[in-house]
Amino acid sequence: MAGIYIHIPFCKKLCSYCDFYHLTDLTNSRLFIDAVVREAEMRKGYLSNDKVSTVYFGGGTPSILPPDDLKEIYSAIRSSYDICDNSEVTIEVNPDDVTNELLSAYRNIGINRISIGIQSWRNDDLRLLNRRHNASQAALSIEEAIKAGFGNISVDLIYGIPGMTLKDWSSNIEITLGFDIKHLSAYHLTFEKGTALSRMKEKGLVSEVDEEESNSQFHLLLERTQAAGLIQYEISNFAKKDFFSIHNSNYWKQVNYIGLGPSAHSFNGYSRQWNTRDLKTYFDGIFSGNLSYEREELDTKTRFNEYIMTSLRTMWGIDLDYVEKTFDKEGYDYLTNLAGKFINYGLMNQDKNTLVLTNQGKMISDNIISELMLPGND
Repeated sequence: MAGIYIHIPFCKKLCSYCDFYHLTDLTNSRLFIDAVVREAEMRKGYLSNDKVSTVYFGGGTPSILPPDDLKEIYSAIRSSYDICDNSEVTIEVNPDDVTNELLSAYRNIGINRISIGIQSWRNDDLRLLNRRHNASQAALSIEEAIKAGFGNISVDLIYGIPGMTLKDWSSNIEITLGFDIKHLSAYHLTFEKGTALSRMKEKGLVSEVDEEESNSQFHLLLERTQAAGLIQYEISNFAKKDFFSIHNSNYWKQVNYIGLGPSAHSFNGYSRQWNTRDLKTYFDGIFSGNLSYEREELDTKTRFNEYIMTSLRTMWGIDLDYVEKTFDKEGYDYLTNLAGKFINYGLMNQDKNTLVLTNQGKMISDNIISELMLPGND
């Protein structure tokens, strides 16, 4: 079943590491709601009447918008798409936005999953990342979400932060797991080109943590989450049984989805398209009836490489039967021949017709994935 993503680009302040499309001027927020509602109606044929199992409000900072605005968008989506009765509806929230009134409004809308961007429990880290909340507000946000009856709560953490020791990271994990959350997303900090953090690095104000420290922090993450009963179903995502993110899992399983809003991506199995990253251009396109976007047709090589890239990051791994059926014997032979050396090195396991990374392989997953891809793809 398909998924719908809505990109809310607005933020109160810009995080130093974020390269998603975002802006702090909320002047056009009302016009944005009208545009997304219009886009949802314009593009209702994109999913070919597939039933929709997930809706995801991401950003940016969706919790910056009044609940009535989100309700208007969700109502428009329900009017134009076949939403399952038991659909997973997620919203990303900033800890300092969370109140009992806000959470109650979300539940009334139909939102049943909360993703809280905590990132770290150390205030020094939060200042470096230019987050607008502190550790106390982070703790309160989880407590309020639990009190409001949300049984499906996810927390985001970042490791590999300059100045963060292994002991600091251990404390971050321990505090998070102490809330008995059902889902944890933990990402290594990246210095994306054009971000404030990248400019700080260029000036010598901060430096990336070394590879040994990164590996130590990742290994500790695997140990602690496993001990807490969380399953690593994707390299950066851990959850209790029955609490995997259905929306994100669909991305990795290459299920069709539509993205609404500026910069949002859409995928239908054979092509990918993405809306313009400029809000004014997005508005001009929507209100003239001509969505402004770019499109890429996915040839066999690209689809093969995307399948390798997404599948090998997950606990489900690469389905060799699917590879042979979809990409013929040539793709199957290419993959199995290369996979042999990684199996011999203890970086990958083969269980019947499935290839999965070992914990050691996950440490260098990007390198392995790159080697398994068909060459010559730009």
